[in-house]
Amino acid sequence: MKIATICAAMLLLGSSLAHAESGLASYYHGIGKSGEMTCAHRSRAFGSRLRVSHGKLTIVCRVNDRGPFVRGRIIDVSTSAARALGMMGTGVVRVVIE
Repeated sequence: MKIATICAAMLLLGSSLAHAESGLASYYHGIGKSGEMTCAHRSRAFGSRLRVSHGKLTIVCRVNDRGPFVRGRIIDVSTSAARALGMMGTGVVRVVIE
């Protein structure tokens, strides 16, 4: 029974890693409620929640827009999400999205 549990855990881990992306993130004055952590992504479904990590900081934001439309960037986060990730000073940072 332990082998079945380990195999199931490996399948779950593998499937979550298959959806992970890493690359550059920027921020924008996003649409949505003030203070809400939202983001723009090119292909993820509207309303889906993404875990975005930068260094030791991780947030969860909701996809409510399409973008970014700048080559080399994988996500745009709202201003409140950018504050939570500590990227207000730099503007563009490397992130991991799950």
